[in-house]
Amino acid sequence: MATERLDIGTSEIEKDKVHIIVEIIEYIPNAVLSRTIVKKTTGNVTVSSFAAGEELAEKIAPFDNFIQIIDGTAEITIEDKKLKLTLGQGIIIPAHAKHCFNAGEQFKMISTVIKSGYEE
Repeated sequence: MATERLDIGTSEIEKDKVHIIVEIIEYIPNAVLSRTIVKKTTGNVTVSSFAAGEELAEKIAPFDNFIQIIDGTAEITIEDKKLKLTLGQGIIIPAHAKHCFNAGEQFKMISTVIKSGYEE
């Protein structure tokens, strides 16, 4: 069963303050949480936590999305290709590629979307 992401902070995090990124968001059982780090019309940076057993439904986005794993191990499917990313690894999900996330175990990630170059 796919889970919707619960956004726990739509405003940017405090500027000019040091943050420990992995601590910006907690794990909540049976939930996928998301918190905005930076949100601009040209793109955004978000941190998310996935409880073990949770997933996000398959979707297609119009922009490239750079994913970085900051805790745990993530299972990502991009265009029917299953990948496992571990702490410190990253991948670019290409614009217009169908993709989904699955948490075989809990994990946290940073998502960076730059909204330019794909005006189609």
